[in-house]
Amino acid sequence: MIAARVRRPVRSALARGGEVIQHGAPRRLPVSRRRRADAAAGRQVNLASAILALSVLADSGVEHYRGSFRNRAMFAPLGVAGLTLAASLLGVADFRPQRHPGRDAGYATAAATGLIGLGFHTYNVLKRPGRLSWENLFYGAPIGAPVALLLAGLLGRTGEKVRSRARRYLGLPLERVLGLVSAVGLAGTVGEAGLLHFRGAFQNPAMVLPVSGPPVAAVLLGHACATERARTSRIARAWLRLTAALGLLGVGFHTFGVARSMGGWRNWRQNLLNGPPLPAPPSFTGLALAGLAALALIEERHDD
Repeated sequence: MIAARVRRPVRSALARGGEVIQHGAPRRLPVSRRRRADAAAGRQVNLASAILALSVLADSGVEHYRGSFRNRAMFAPLGVAGLTLAASLLGVADFRPQRHPGRDAGYATAAATGLIGLGFHTYNVLKRPGRLSWENLFYGAPIGAPVALLLAGLLGRTGEKVRSRARRYLGLPLERVLGLVSAVGLAGTVGEAGLLHFRGAFQNPAMVLPVSGPPVAAVLLGHACATERARTSRIARAWLRLTAALGLLGVGFHTFGVARSMGGWRNWRQNLLNGPPLPAPPSFTGLALAGLAALALIEERHDD
């Protein structure tokens, strides 16, 4: 009888959200290891989305300023990328293992804006004389910029689902979706970097790095998500860490490239517009972080 009286308030406390009365003071039951791992993975994906959103915000600001904002729609990605960055930073600071509907809606808006922007940029390339030609791909609207905003939205939404402990997304295991989106994003970023570095004639041997290391990381990540083998995951994790470091190192190389232009940083207004884009390399870092979160989720699911 006494044991039943003790268990009853505990059950009612659990129904109210996990508070237990012990020695006259409320105490919240400890969150399970699984929920803590999901929240940590969700915050890491939020960080990845924040890096991509910051890259889009800075890159679109420079490119659209150079285009004198001839089309009013050119203001849209700046506003959406700024909101996505703010939502992602709030997600990084949020340790609660649950999704936030406001952030989720913001990520959906970012994905939709990126998809629409991809259509605009594709039209800009195809309407030029020669249509789909190397020159138009080199000097037309960059295809990769709106795709980065699309990826920021997709990764952010996936991160919110990770927080809510969802098992599946788009009919597939959630961690596989996250890993495959990161792998495809890395492959696309490699294509964009290869195109621009080819335009620069690979004049610096270091320009080969973004088109040699990250493709291996993308393939290994995709294979690790498809097979879920421990050995493949360890190798993929090592390559993803190198890719994340390469993204940060690329900012240094691009900064050096701006300094080598005529006038250097004293002529920053012109050289930032026409020199190597500083916001581009961190995209590798953001996508690599998302891939690492996917591998962590796969291992955590196996441990269960």
